Amino acid sequence: MNQKNTQNTKILKDNKKMDKKELNKAIEKTVLKMALEPKNTDHYHELAKYYAMDNQYEKVISVYESLLEIDPKDLQTLLNLGSIWFYSKEYKKALKYFNQAMLVNPSNYLVYYNMANTYAELKNFPKALHFYNRTLDFNASDPEVYNAIALLYHDFEDFVEARAYYEKALSLDPENLTALVDLGNVCFKLFDYKKALEYYYKVFALAPDNKTVALCIANTLAVCKDKEKCYEYFEKAIALPGDNYKANICYAIAKSDFKDYEDAIELYKRAVKINPKEANSYILLGNLYSNVKKYKEAEEQYKEALKINKLDPSIYVLIANVYYMSGQIERSIYSYRAAVNMRPENDEYKLVFIQVLDDFVEDYRKEDIVAAF
Repeated sequence: MNQKNTQNTKILKDNKKMDKKELNKAIEKTVLKMALEPKNTDHYHELAKYYAMDNQYEKVISVYESLLEIDPKDLQTLLNLGSIWFYSKEYKKALKYFNQAMLVNPSNYLVYYNMANTYAELKNFPKALHFYNRTLDFNASDPEVYNAIALLYHDFEDFVEARAYYEKALSLDPENLTALVDLGNVCFKLFDYKKALEYYYKVFALAPDNKTVALCIANTLAVCKDKEKCYEYFEKAIALPGDNYKANICYAIAKSDFKDYEDAIELYKRAVKINPKEANSYILLGNLYSNVKKYKEAEEQYKEALKINKLDPSIYVLIANVYYMSGQIERSIYSYRAAVNMRPENDEYKLVFIQVLDDFVEDYRKEDIVAAF
């Protein structure tokens, strides 16, 4: 599930940049102030901020817990502690502090928003939706709340409801990049490729350096069979800064779909070069070689993938398929058997293995009969 943003953690860090030496001096100065005024909670907030700037969150937690001993109803501290545990994926601990914050101020929309985000991460749809709606009771004009609700529906694959909430977010903020991208994704999943492209193009116009959106446009154009524009946007995506592993993989798939096999092979090889420890690129290249009946080359790629994922039975099945299609039936049987032994509960593997074995035995008997004559 996609993690939502908690909106209160930003107060933990100051926008001012400080080097390590400056931070240490600021921390020492604040600790001294705390010693002189141990009941002044402002000093605790200040110290927590400096520790957060130095990414020392264990110390941040300790400072906040000490603060709560002085003032158990300090709302900002409760929200910050909840957020820290949220980002640490300790969701039950996060809820503990968000619940306390709700008791302190039951009309603060951030409390409900963060509780909703936490329940969403726990995959508790009813409670997440309940607290998002409570958020709207106190803040109905924030597009990010509608984005979060849309994402909740999106995660639970209710794309129609997700689309409605993304559209609501855009009615409040027509240039909201998150809503535009996610709405494009939802339209794609609803097979409304024309609308998906409309939203992706809007994002790319607002953020022409967005590599991900350029890829979304290219992939959608590939589905729409617009070869020329599809290739144009893949080239744009690859030219933009960032990791090109995924871009090369997607481009290769599109090239393969358009039967530009040699180009597709080169793109897969580029992906392998970028990330040689990722098995998927070898598998996809192997699949392409297999589709064009280059079985030896396919076998080589699958074996490279097997070096990375030695316990993946699906790779043994792919190797077995290559052996079978190239007439190496006995070797095929050994590979199918390996897959079955690794996943004995997989009925599909068993069925294919038994069928190939039966065919082999039948052919072997026929040879015996012919030899007898």
